[in-house]
Amino acid sequence: MITPLVLCDAVLRGVPALGRLAAAVMKRVKQAREIMRHRREAAMLASFNDRMLSDIGLTRGDLNDAFAEPPWRDPTAVLVTRARERRAARRRAASPDAPMPPGPSPSIVPPDGGCDAGPRPAAPVALRSRPGR
Repeated sequence: MITPLVLCDAVLRGVPALGRLAAAVMKRVKQAREIMRHRREAAMLASFNDRMLSDIGLTRGDLNDAFAEPPWRDPTAVLVTRARERRAARRRAASPDAPMPPGPSPSIVPPDGGCDAGPRPAAPVALRSRPGR
């Protein structure tokens, strides 16, 4: 039989666990509220025209991709990533001394060194100049 003292002891031992559970639930509620707020703010970006989006480093496609995320993910994470990628690309393009990304550069020459278009055409015959002209 459970005595009141044993019951009281069990309840008191469970209080920290109950507190942790409540803290975890509150954390999830805060995250959900923040995601909803970010979705509203991203929806406001959808009212911008393409020029305004370009000014902040985004495109209409970026907004579409952000809203394609599942509802429990923050869409602004996609937007921030895309804007940072474009900003970094613009900086690399503007700076000729910028280091190249690691690894070999891609080649436009086929690996076998040739072309599958068949034999090469003969070089054009040069026109001879006429004397006296």
